[in-house]
Amino acid sequence: MKLLVSLLGLVLVLEGLPYAAFPEPMQQWLKQMVAMPPRVLRVFGLLALGAGFCLCYIAQKTAILG
Repeated sequence: MKLLVSLLGLVLVLEGLPYAAFPEPMQQWLKQMVAMPPRVLRVFGLLALGAGFCLCYIAQKTAILG
């Protein structure tokens, strides 16, 4: 449970960093995202999910990272 809470905290730090460091460019980027069709956003989301699952799998199955 400690690892899960730590990982969630790290995700929040990484998600919040661009908004704190570059608020104006982030607003522009978000406006561009709103203009994108939902299908494009869905594809990017699925690609990100797949990449995340692959990284988790590799990290768990290899001794290189841990």
